[in-house]
Amino acid sequence: MVLAIALITLASGCDWREAHQWDETERRELTSLSLAALEPLAANPTNSVGDSERAQILGHRLFFEPRMSANNAVSCASCHQPERRFTDGVEVSVGLGLTRRNAPSLIGIAYSPWLYWDGRKDSLWSQALEPLEAANEHGSHRLHVALLMYEPDYQPAYEEVFARLPASLLGLKEKALRAAPQHHEDWAAQWSALAPDNRTLVNQIFANVGKAIAAYERLLRPGVSRFDRYVAAIVADDSKLASDMMSVKEAEGLKTFIGVGECTQCHNGPLLTNNSFHNTGLLSVPGATPDVGRIQGLHELQVDEFNCLGAYVDSTEACDELRFVKTGRELLGAMRTPSLRNLQGTAPFGHAGQFADLAAVLAHYNTALDAMVGHNEAKPLDLWPWQLEQLEAFLRTLAAPPAVDEKWLQNPHFLTR
Repeated sequence: MVLAIALITLASGCDWREAHQWDETERRELTSLSLAALEPLAANPTNSVGDSERAQILGHRLFFEPRMSANNAVSCASCHQPERRFTDGVEVSVGLGLTRRNAPSLIGIAYSPWLYWDGRKDSLWSQALEPLEAANEHGSHRLHVALLMYEPDYQPAYEEVFARLPASLLGLKEKALRAAPQHHEDWAAQWSALAPDNRTLVNQIFANVGKAIAAYERLLRPGVSRFDRYVAAIVADDSKLASDMMSVKEAEGLKTFIGVGECTQCHNGPLLTNNSFHNTGLLSVPGATPDVGRIQGLHELQVDEFNCLGAYVDSTEACDELRFVKTGRELLGAMRTPSLRNLQGTAPFGHAGQFADLAAVLAHYNTALDAMVGHNEAKPLDLWPWQLEQLEAFLRTLAAPPAVDEKWLQNPHFLTR
């Protein structure tokens, strides 16, 4: 009987005054997680137009442009939908075919040194290029994308941001070639048949398309959430205002998050991610072979012609992340730690959409079973059911609309029709 009463007391939590009491060490940790601690977004030297307004406008149009796909129906916004916090609501994304991974949110992604779940890209602009030529996404090719910039509705805008488009490529437009160095054997043959100077020109225009899209994506910053307002109230010693921002249940979940849950080992900083790679025993897509994650992604990154040390960057002065990248067998099965901001409305979760909701995610980490490949770094949380509910309640306080003007969330092609 005494044990039952004790369990009920634990489950119900403490009163609101006790729930919102934090010692000095805890306050410092909460402050480090608040959006107020987020540094201004640094320039990316590999993309000299990353903060150009004209590039942002061009990139906005390109992000919603279906003509960059083989069927004129798929755009970046097909899988990164603004109304879903730039996700798509399905387990693995669907373009011209079924992809192998879940589409992560783009809000705040510009702060990450690595892109994709396996980190196979090291800049926003190089990441933007891959889906264009992927057979199961846009299914297009770089010559087609480059020649699109010669269309009357794009050429002036492109030339305002970059350089005058060379006339030497215009002759290729009439030949209706399909040319790219990979993915299709016949496309690769046509690519090899192009004059070397034309291949270089196509690659530069293709890279510039990615740089414009990246300029737009750099605008997608996270907005202030209830959690951030809660931390501000705690710092101001206003426990009453804090209680208005977060319930006892949510505050208890926060205590678990930074305490016994040890969640901040990976989900730290104002974006609640260490931008690193960890094997946490997540299952792969049903029926598929186990995903080796970062091991394969690192190989693809190092041979990528559009990486930070490639020929199409504007500067290599900030490429130490790639020069001194971490390697090792412990990266087998490791995936990039996602941000925990804006989880609400972005299910399913996991690199393959393995978890239908937050409760399923927390149940996974509560047991931490052996990994299918590699070693599961996570240890079982062994939390009580009510602690998991409190933790989930806290995670929901991290939701907020992106801190960007509404015009950037609209389809510019639709608005101008």
